[in-house]
This record gives sequence, C-alpha cells and structure tokens, in this order.
Amino acid sequence: MARWQPGAAQRLVVAAVDLFTEQGYDATTVTQIAERAGVTKSTFFRHFSDKRELLVAGQETLGKLLADGITEAPADATPLQAVAAGLERASSAMGPANREIGPRLRAAVAASTELQERDALKSVGLAAAMTAALVARGVPEPTAHLAGELGVLAFKRGYAQWSEGDRDDEEGLAPHALAALADLRAATASLG
Repeated sequence: MARWQPGAAQRLVVAAVDLFTEQGYDATTVTQIAERAGVTKSTFFRHFSDKRELLVAGQETLGKLLADGITEAPADATPLQAVAAGLERASSAMGPANREIGPRLRAAVAASTELQERDALKSVGLAAAMTAALVARGVPEPTAHLAGELGVLAFKRGYAQWSEGDRDDEEGLAPHALAALADLRAATASLG
C-alpha cells in the first residue's frame, strides 16, 4: 500500500458509502473502509474522527460556498434571490464524483437511523450558514431563517434530481437546485 496518494479523503468517503450500502452502517468497520480506500487506518483518522464523520465530509466547505454566494449577491436581491446566488455558488463546486455518489449515499442514509440523525444535523448546519449570511445582509431573523431552510430543501431536492437524472444532462446541479427553489417558492404561496 502506498504511503501517500492524493484524494484519500474522497476515496474514504466513496469506500464508506459503498460498504454502508453493501453491508449496512453498523456492520462496517473503520478498518474495512480504510482497506477499501487503499489507505491505512491511521490515514483514516487523519481525515475523520469516526465513520459517522464521513457523511458530513465537505459540509464546512458547502456551508461556506452557500454563505459566500449569499454575501456576494447584488445589494437589491431579495432573500430568496440571495439564496439562489448561494445555491449557484455551491452548485459550481459539485462535479461528477458528487453526482455519482448521490444515490448510494441516500440509500446508505435511508438504511441507518444514526446516519439519518447525522444528515439532519448537516442540514441544520447548512441552514444556519445561510441564515447567518442573510442576517448579515440585514434580513430580519425570521425571514432569514425561513429562506435558509428553503435553501437547504431546494439544495437537497435539486441534488436528488441531478444525481438520479439523465447522465447525458451536462447542465450541472445549479439548474436543478434553482428549479427546486422556484417550486418551493410557489408552494409557499399556497400556504395562505
């Protein structure tokens, strides 16, 4: 086994998702994940504190991208227009590897209560990042919170459509996330 190869963190995530899908989260060990990824157990622990952390790999970066897009939206943008700018920024960082892993990751999460809890915490963190960026723009807190939550829901829905959709679709994630946001905005109008 090579001492160092680039992309260890990504390989660990892919290996873990594959193993979680094949044999279940509880039956998968850190040693198995490291072996499947072609790294040592100590390399695993340099990147992740435990196997639960694999699910939130990249969360900090994703939250920052969403917040940066909101921050850099035009000054006259509405809260949802700013969220759309955040979705576009975050979507630009999602490539083929993110698309490929999506369905397997959803299956692994669906099969494990512990991963469902971790996924929920991830959503809370992303919503908090967007909410804080909106509040910094002067959006009142209740409005910012609602817009941030809609942003997370739009991102998740858009990502699901993109990752499970036609592989010949080369548009990327952004159109799917923005369409999901538009659908959610329309749905809020029916709430009365």
